[in-house]
Amino acid sequence: MNPRVLRRFVVLCAIVTFAMFSLWAVIDYFTASLPGDYEVRQGDILLTDKKYDQALERFDAALKVSPNHRGALMGRAITFLQSGRDDEAEVEFTYLIDYLTRTLGADDPTGRGVLAGAYANRGILYDRGNRPEQALADYRRALRIDPGAVEGPGLAHRIIYGNSRPATVKDRAVYLEQQLALPESERLLRIPELDERQRAYKP
Repeated sequence: MNPRVLRRFVVLCAIVTFAMFSLWAVIDYFTASLPGDYEVRQGDILLTDKKYDQALERFDAALKVSPNHRGALMGRAITFLQSGRDDEAEVEFTYLIDYLTRTLGADDPTGRGVLAGAYANRGILYDRGNRPEQALADYRRALRIDPGAVEGPGLAHRIIYGNSRPATVKDRAVYLEQQLALPESERLLRIPELDERQRAYKP
């Protein structure tokens, strides 16, 4: 057999294989999505860009096609948290926690991650609102449910967002435990420049 023909055949097979796998991945991505997932992905992008009103519109659209969509509920709650609408954020996180506590199956690791994230985020909300005992209780619950879901951002996230030493739920819980053990006059519960590094969790 002519080596050039053989080489062309091998290259053509490789290209066709790559194209078919790519096509399969795209089809699987869209067909495996549940109702509301597309709108939640749009909302997440807008939330990252701090376009809060537009993000809420997308999360609301997801909830119209899929009531109680976990990602949409979490997205709404984080949007309220990030935009300073603390009362609405608390209501939303509490609703999500109650809903997941009632409906979560034993074989649902994603749901456990969302529940841990909801507790962690509500803890952040309480922490920022100078409610350290409630914050610590929620941090502890998050760590009991799924410590991996709230362990902090990976290397890629830290490089992209320039946050090389983000505060984690575990770090903050340990710090609060230490401070709450001190007499009230000696406690230092807020260090704004460090607290700003704490990020919301969206599994």
